[in-house]
Amino acid sequence: MVIKNVNLEIVCGVTSKVPDTAYAEVAFAGKSNVGKSSLINALMNRKVLARTSAQPGKTQTINFYNINDAMYLVDLPGYGYAKASEEVKAKWGKMIENYLHTSKQLKAVFLLIDIRHDPSANDRMMYEWMVYQGFAPIIIATKLDKIKRSQIQKNVKAIREGLNVQPGTMIIPFSAETKQGRDEIWELIDSFVLPQEDAPSVENAEEK
Repeated sequence: MVIKNVNLEIVCGVTSKVPDTAYAEVAFAGKSNVGKSSLINALMNRKVLARTSAQPGKTQTINFYNINDAMYLVDLPGYGYAKASEEVKAKWGKMIENYLHTSKQLKAVFLLIDIRHDPSANDRMMYEWMVYQGFAPIIIATKLDKIKRSQIQKNVKAIREGLNVQPGTMIIPFSAETKQGRDEIWELIDSFVLPQEDAPSVENAEEK
């Protein structure tokens, strides 16, 4: 997809109703500090559209990014932040569950896992919830540039086994630094949100 226009159009808080949008949606979930904001910025060829922070747990809303007035990229709150109160964690979890359960336009869900570590209990719970809701989550193994090339296959296998993924589940190694995996992710997004005959090859737009 050639990215011409991107803007943060809808922000949903804890008490907000999930919007009934006009375009197809793809959602991204992952625990705090897994690199979700960096991934979203890399996908959209923007440096600061999604705010990155050294302090995890900053994303406390569901953010809908309108791309080309053709689709929404949906950024779900980071989960599992250890320093958040149990009450706040419960609210974030409820927001994610509510969105997955009620969105009428959601076409695909991507779950981000840090390739350096085995999936956490929160990661497993989120994956299982997505499957329970009828989705086939696509796993993005982030921070690829932080490990050696010789470790990739072993670490991807550890993610596959740690989540006990469904047969055929895709796991895409990704680096926000080198952009490895970006085109593959966009090809998948295009296949979900565009009619097959209209799905273009992946192209990179000029960075603003």
